Amino acid sequence: MNFQSSISGLTRATDTTGTHPGYMPGFGNDFETEALPGALPQGMNSPQKCNYGLYGEQLSGTAFTAPSHQNERTWCYRIRPSVKHTGRFTKIDLPYWKSAPHIDPDVISLGQYRWDPVPHSGESLTWLTGMRTMTTAGDVNTQVGMASHIYLVTESMVDSYFFSADSELLVVPQEGRLRFCTELGIIDLEPQEIAVLPRGLVYRVEVVEGPCRGFVCENYGQKFQLPGRGPIGANCMANRRDFKTPVAAFEDREVPSTVTVKWCGQFHETKIGHSPLDVVAWHGNYCPVKYDLRTYCPVGAILFDHPDPSIFTVLTAPSGVEGTANIDFVLFRERWMVAEDTFRPPWYHKNIMSELMGNIYGVYDAKPKGFVPGGMSLHNMMLPHGPDKQAFEGASNAELRAEKLDETMSFMFETRFPQHLTAFAAREAPLQDDYIDCWTSLGKKFDGTPGKK
Repeated sequence: MNFQSSISGLTRATDTTGTHPGYMPGFGNDFETEALPGALPQGMNSPQKCNYGLYGEQLSGTAFTAPSHQNERTWCYRIRPSVKHTGRFTKIDLPYWKSAPHIDPDVISLGQYRWDPVPHSGESLTWLTGMRTMTTAGDVNTQVGMASHIYLVTESMVDSYFFSADSELLVVPQEGRLRFCTELGIIDLEPQEIAVLPRGLVYRVEVVEGPCRGFVCENYGQKFQLPGRGPIGANCMANRRDFKTPVAAFEDREVPSTVTVKWCGQFHETKIGHSPLDVVAWHGNYCPVKYDLRTYCPVGAILFDHPDPSIFTVLTAPSGVEGTANIDFVLFRERWMVAEDTFRPPWYHKNIMSELMGNIYGVYDAKPKGFVPGGMSLHNMMLPHGPDKQAFEGASNAELRAEKLDETMSFMFETRFPQHLTAFAAREAPLQDDYIDCWTSLGKKFDGTPGKK
C-alpha cells in the first residue's frame, strides 16, 4: 500500500515499509504504484473509463512482439495523454551535445588519451546546456553504439523538461547531488550511485547540492540489463534487490513550459501550457532505476592470476554478436587482493573493445598518478595500454600478502565500437598531452638468463 507525500512540487506515493521510502526494490520487476487511492485499474489495462477522469496510455520500451522475457512496457494513468505534451517543434542547437556518427576530420582518435577533470566555469548551466560530449561510437540512426559525456550542472530546470527518443542514459555522478523528477517518480542521486533513465521518459533535472559534475553513457542500442553470472551462480556482483525504482508522483500545474526532445541526434523544443509530469498511477517494467554502487559485491581470484575485468560488470547492453557488448558498465571499487605469485594490477593488453574510464574518487591501482577523481581516459580498440612504470615496479616487487585496495572507485564504459573524440574532447577539455609519456621509462628487462627478476 502507498500513502501520499509531497516533494519538488509533485504529489507522490510512498512505500510504507519504511525500508526505502519513495522507492520499490528490484530490477526488471513488474511494479505497480499509485499516488492517489484507486487510480490504478485492477485486473485490466484499459478500462472504458479510468478513475479520476485519467487517461490510460502505454509506454513501450520494446516491440510489441518481443519475447515475453524481454518485453518491456508500462501502463500510465495520467491527467492528459502525452500527445498534449508536444506541439509544433522548433529546432534548437545544443552545440556541445553530439551524437554518432560524428567524426571530425581534424580530430585524431587513434591514440591513448587522458583528461583532467573538466572544470566548472562559473557559467550557469542546466542538464541540457551543461552536457559535454567526449566520444561517440556507432550510429544513433540505426540504434547501435553509444556516446560518453561529462555533465556540468549549476542550475535546476524550471518549467523545462526533456526526453531522448534516441537513447537511454546511464548517469554516474562524481560531484554534487541531483534530483530527477520523472513521469514515473522521483530519483535523488549522489556520487557512488547511478541512475538509468529509459528512452522516451520525460523528466526535469534539479540541483539539490551543487555544483554538479559527472559522467553519462548514452546507450543507443539494446537496453542495459544485468550480466549473466555463469559459473559465478546466483549471488554477488549486482543483486536485483539493490536496484530502486521510484513510486508514482505527479504534478497538476498549469504553467507555460518547454519540452525538449532529442531525436536522431537533433534537438527540438515545443511549448505547452502545463507540466507533463502528470502520471498519477502506473504499472509495468519499463521505468527509471537507481543503484548504489556501494552495494556491488566484487568477485575475484583467491589463488593466482588476475581475472578479466568482465567480472566487474554491473550492467551490460548486448550487441548482435553474442558475448560482445554494445556497452559494458564496469566498476572497480574497494576490494581485497590476495592472489599468490601474481601481478595484481590490470596487465598490459590490447583488445577489440574500446575502453573509456572515469574516476569517481580515490586512486586507481594501475595509474597511481595522473588519473584523478573527475578525470577520464580512453584506450581505443586494439591500442595497447597498461600500468605505468611506478605501478609495474611496485606490483612486481611487492610482498604478496593479503591487501585491501581501499578508497577507490573508478568505472569503465566499454564498447565493441571505436570511440571517436569530439572537438571538445580534443581541444577544450583538459587533455593531458604528456599521458603517452607515462610508459616512456619502461625499459628492457630481458638479459637472456632464466629466472624471475
